[in-house]
Amino acid sequence: MRIGSVLVVLWLLIGVLAAYQRDYFSGKDTNCAKTSTVVVTVIAGPLNYVGLNPKVKHCKVPQPSK
Repeated sequence: MRIGSVLVVLWLLIGVLAAYQRDYFSGKDTNCAKTSTVVVTVIAGPLNYVGLNPKVKHCKVPQPSK
């Protein structure tokens, strides 16, 4: 169980590093698509370094009911 947890944390840290290197954390303008791109980049982890470049272009947030 411990080694699995370490692997998951390492995987996500590599994804954060990839998002940082792509400057996804810079800038003040945030929207749903940019946030989603950061999330999928972090989840992709090391796959970012073998050619995967996940991006979310359109995002729809559900509106609250009236």
